[in-house]
Amino acid sequence: MTTPKIIASRWSSRMAFILASTAAAVGLGNIWKFPYITGENGGGAFVLVYLLCIAVIGIPIMMAEIIIGRRGRHSPGIAAREVALESGRSSAWQITGWVGMATGFLVLSFYAVIAGWAAAYVFEAASGTFQNQDVAAIKGVFGSFVSSAERLTFWHALVLVGVALVVGKGLKDGLERAVRWMLPIMVALLVVIAIYAASIGDFAAAFNFMFAPNFADLTINGVLLALGHAFFSLGLASGVVIMYGAYLPRETSVVQTTLWVALADTGVALLAGFAIFPIVFGSALAPEAGPGLIFQTLPVAFSSMPGGVWIGTLFFVMLVIAAFTSAIAMIESAVAFLEEKFEWGRWRATFTAVATLWLLGQVTIYSFAGAAWTKLDWQVPGKSLGNWFDVIDYATGSLLLPLGGLLLAVFSGWVMTRSASQDELATRPGLFRLWLFLVRWLAPVIIILIFLQLIGVIQF
Repeated sequence: MTTPKIIASRWSSRMAFILASTAAAVGLGNIWKFPYITGENGGGAFVLVYLLCIAVIGIPIMMAEIIIGRRGRHSPGIAAREVALESGRSSAWQITGWVGMATGFLVLSFYAVIAGWAAAYVFEAASGTFQNQDVAAIKGVFGSFVSSAERLTFWHALVLVGVALVVGKGLKDGLERAVRWMLPIMVALLVVIAIYAASIGDFAAAFNFMFAPNFADLTINGVLLALGHAFFSLGLASGVVIMYGAYLPRETSVVQTTLWVALADTGVALLAGFAIFPIVFGSALAPEAGPGLIFQTLPVAFSSMPGGVWIGTLFFVMLVIAAFTSAIAMIESAVAFLEEKFEWGRWRATFTAVATLWLLGQVTIYSFAGAAWTKLDWQVPGKSLGNWFDVIDYATGSLLLPLGGLLLAVFSGWVMTRSASQDELATRPGLFRLWLFLVRWLAPVIIILIFLQLIGVIQF
């Protein structure tokens, strides 16, 4: 197999990389998933464990992905192969990159559908659909929307067209330019909503809920969920970080930039909690409302709040931006691979990837719409898979993400030579030894525990 030319594109500055990586990490995982899993797992105790997981597992694995990408200077699969060969190892280790890229692509196939929900809800909120409606009516709006394959397909396609128009322009004119204005706007909207929520909601209850640890409500399953979400929220094991690392200039510090990205990502996750929980508590709603928190519970609160039309509209605009910046990141490695492998132009590679995602997205759309061909009755340990969306969700979240994380830890800790990783990290010997210990020993053990728990081999 002939190795394609090394990728020549580079981020224009360290700040560009930080903005792009933060924008990639800050998505539905922070704003949609983090608040509701916090609510389901006891609040403050879960947040504390989550922050610890970010520090001891998330940051070291993110550093590992960046150095693999920068060392390899290719799309994830080819980059991992080149680093393995440089280290005198088998080219079979390229599976480390391929698993991540495939995972990110599969996740994006349903992620873009949910991003379409958020886009549709911008117009629902702006038109006053939720005003003065009771819980049953708002749940009816959501149920009617997700059961309409035609409406879901339209919004899904609209999101993907937007993704194509940005990604097709390349690294600097497309991704970098988009995140330079989209990320600040998203954070500004989140701050405005958080201030509003604190002024009209129950800020004290929200603060206590998020930061007063109640370990009695935190189970070992909640601990494992916190670790899994640390992977999800940072965009790890999905091909994104390796790909973005391939564009990182040689002189940029991997350690410093990773810490900044992790800090910004975690800050946005906590800010999302402050934007959501004061409204939830102030409206006497349940903080453990599950996945429906954003699309059902919050619209109930918006329906009776002063200025609810405006704040609801701003909230869903912010959610669309967060989802969109993650989507353009998750598709980038597939586009770069098509450019490398087939020597295609940027636009051809982009539209091929987008068209494939659109087709894959139909599986999720028709699963929600209840099409007969999507229905299943499969049982896996601790879970029932009722349709093909459940299968994709389970395969990515419970199988591929943990597997990808494990491969990354083993690859960076044991396959990649110590001299190569030390050269890329370029940090003090003590910090390097700490990183090496975390990726060689602690990360693999904990990831294996997560994996075994998710597939039901062990239960705590």
